[in-house]
Amino acid sequence: MSVVQQMATPLFFSDNAVAKVRELIEEEENPGLKLRVFVTGGGCSGFQYGFSFDENQEDDDTVIERDGVKLLVDSMSYQYLVGATIDYQEGLQGSQFVVQNPNASSTCGCGSSFSI
Repeated sequence: MSVVQQMATPLFFSDNAVAKVRELIEEEENPGLKLRVFVTGGGCSGFQYGFSFDENQEDDDTVIERDGVKLLVDSMSYQYLVGATIDYQEGLQGSQFVVQNPNASSTCGCGSSFSI
């Protein structure tokens, strides 16, 4: 009897985020664009999330592909984002990509800064 082990998905790319990235790629008419999420030092809680569109995929990037849309995470940021969900939310404060991170011990009011 063999046991099949499944690797846990390192990052979750929500339906809303996938749809928004696809929409933005279509608007730009550039199918080579990918959403990059990264973590930098700073912000009110020690670290902050960043998002950008990137045509280049680096050798050390982790790539999460869903429905033909790619999410890139560099090797330094990856350790802080394992198990997180990348989402896109529209609300009273505007529309934005957000990270729901179970590794964050605290977050600031704006939701873009966190500590471990």
